[in-house]
Amino acid sequence: MPKIVDHDARRAELARAMWRVVYRDGVGAATVRSIAAEAGWSPSALRHYFATQTELLVFAMEHVQAEAAERIAADDRTGSPREVAQRLLEHLLPLDRQRVREAEVWLLLAARAQTDPAARSRMAEADDGIRRAAEFAVCLLTGEPAADPEAVAGLHALLDGLALHALLHPERMPPGRARALLSAHLTALTALAAS
Repeated sequence: MPKIVDHDARRAELARAMWRVVYRDGVGAATVRSIAAEAGWSPSALRHYFATQTELLVFAMEHVQAEAAERIAADDRTGSPREVAQRLLEHLLPLDRQRVREAEVWLLLAARAQTDPAARSRMAEADDGIRRAAEFAVCLLTGEPAADPEAVAGLHALLDGLALHALLHPERMPPGRARALLSAHLTALTALAAS
């Protein structure tokens, strides 16, 4: 009788191995070979699930999106609209080790999106998630049912810029500064809505 393989369980096992490598050694170290070694598999067995590095990055990005969605869903939404918006948007910024590693995956996938359709598709989905979070925050701050597209675009650009600067220049964009810049922008949006 042929062995029955639970592919979802194996992918979950690979996800755990991949993130152990990423958290320990950085996303650049997450190769098919290193993840296979971490999981105790042969590289050829892992390639059954991920034929290319891009497929591995897409899988990692799916995990990043799920983690961010769980953090946002777990927020209790207590406090003023301004406080809630700040907390929710901070979940999307690389403010701690886990989110730095997640943002590294985002950055690598963004670089591949220029030439790889699979990466481009996953990046578009991730980008939509950030835009929706910005839209939600703008609606929350203004009390309006529909968000002003310019305010959403500005907030989305700020989030992307803060994430990029925090990754590339952590000495110039430490977590406290990123939080303060986000806070100042949200305060300005709130004041604009009140006028």
